[in-house]
Amino acid sequence: MERYYQKEIECAPLEELRSIQTEKLKKQVQHVWDNVPYYRKKMEEKGVKPEDIQSVDDLGKLPFLSKKDLRDAYPYGLLGKPLKDCVRIQSTSGTTGKRVVAFYTQHDIDLWEDCCARAITAAGGTDEDVCQVSYGYGLFTGGPGLNGGSHKVGCLTIPTSSGNTDRQIMFINDLSATILCCTPSYAAYLAERFKELGYGPNDISLKAGIFGAEAWSEEMRADIEKTLGIKAYDIYGLTELSGPGVAFECSAQGGMHINEDHFIAEIIDPDTEEVLPEGSQGELVFTAIDKEAFPMIRYRTRDICKLSREKCSCGRTLIKMAKPMGRSDDMLIIRGVNVFPSQIETVLLNNGYAANYQIVVDRVNNTDTLDVQVEMTPEMFTDNVGEVEEHQKKLSEGLKSMLGIKAKVSLLAPKSIARSEGKAVRVIDKRKI
Repeated sequence: MERYYQKEIECAPLEELRSIQTEKLKKQVQHVWDNVPYYRKKMEEKGVKPEDIQSVDDLGKLPFLSKKDLRDAYPYGLLGKPLKDCVRIQSTSGTTGKRVVAFYTQHDIDLWEDCCARAITAAGGTDEDVCQVSYGYGLFTGGPGLNGGSHKVGCLTIPTSSGNTDRQIMFINDLSATILCCTPSYAAYLAERFKELGYGPNDISLKAGIFGAEAWSEEMRADIEKTLGIKAYDIYGLTELSGPGVAFECSAQGGMHINEDHFIAEIIDPDTEEVLPEGSQGELVFTAIDKEAFPMIRYRTRDICKLSREKCSCGRTLIKMAKPMGRSDDMLIIRGVNVFPSQIETVLLNNGYAANYQIVVDRVNNTDTLDVQVEMTPEMFTDNVGEVEEHQKKLSEGLKSMLGIKAKVSLLAPKSIARSEGKAVRVIDKRKI
């Protein structure tokens, strides 16, 4: 039986959702105009005033915000509330330039935790569950978000944070944890460790996992589900918008429902910025319609995906976003071809390799090189050079078929790629571009 945390919203008729969005959007635009001079200036430059926004259909009149705006306005330039009303910050890992610092009022945190509670409930969570939160805490949004959502559902919450894998396993076993929240790469690592310790899926108390913060393929999902004996659910979020819980997967596991009473989603052409019709693939843009302290309007996520309003078997009417197939900014362009790490991962997992790999891109004599370094599983590990070369050749052919370009494959001994307890480092780009 499908469970809901806030059924009246999650299953609301479309007209009702649109009405909620329109009212909140009008109020939010006025709030930003009055309190965020940085964005007001962008509106003035575009010749748009708050009274021009009368419904959700007017969203396209508003200017976009990008990561560059967040860096330019750092730290307080996009703040929508006086500091005395703000109770917390969260921050991104800051892979480029300055960190993004997002501010929260207590009201913002309450709404964020509601979103995470919806995700946990959709994964089957109730007040009888034991939820182990193995996302990082501190500035990273994963731990605090799912921790708060778990409390709201009434789960017994184990705030292990990331790392110390044997201690994680001890808590799962000793407290009979039923729900695990962490990055998919860490879930795969935990699954690997359980296997090493001699545990089969029936020996593990977990029944569900909520995994996000990085790209992962359906093959990786199947692998984790099989080894841990769980159902694995996807969750999506950005620090800029609050954190995990912007969208979440239901029992159908066919895309993530966006919490439309808090976030309006659009898909645009990343080059022309034109809004594309539903079902088109493009860049995901979000407007946070009730965030007080850090009100993001038309924020360009750089995630490439599709939206769909097809009826869902779970009963929710919230629009679904597909799993992002990559990013418009960290997508690799190799010899003129767009390459997403998720495509490479799919080939590896389809050929029986674990998701322990690194993609090394370089430029030699003005030509891009693509080297995919993959760990062999203990079962296939051999020092027979001919056998290894045969496996490498087969993988290389599979990658060429998927990507349309040739990739060099290097098979490595098990455990030779450094393990990650946070986001896995999948791509090393050595090109000076």
